[in-house]
Amino acid sequence: MTKSELILRLAELRPHLLQRDAERIVTTVFEEITAALARGDRVELRGFGAFSVKRRESRVGRNPRTGASVNVEEKLVPFFKTGKQLRERLNQGNPQQSS
Repeated sequence: MTKSELILRLAELRPHLLQRDAERIVTTVFEEITAALARGDRVELRGFGAFSVKRRESRVGRNPRTGASVNVEEKLVPFFKTGKQLRERLNQGNPQQSS
């Protein structure tokens, strides 16, 4: 699902909302999550999951084309951990799930 599909779905489910209002809501939520992560905060949406920032140490990598060693600098990366309710819903009736 893309952002525009999410906006359309929200507008369909809530007919009292204009599409531009649904777009404003979705954009604001995404901006607030992004701003919180940029500050180093953790964002938890109960039942859905939690967004956080993890630090990747600097390391020596390889250029796949040439095989040459390349220094990869330390960086921060976003990380998402699913919530229990989301995991359970995804695995409902999944025959591959082991007991």
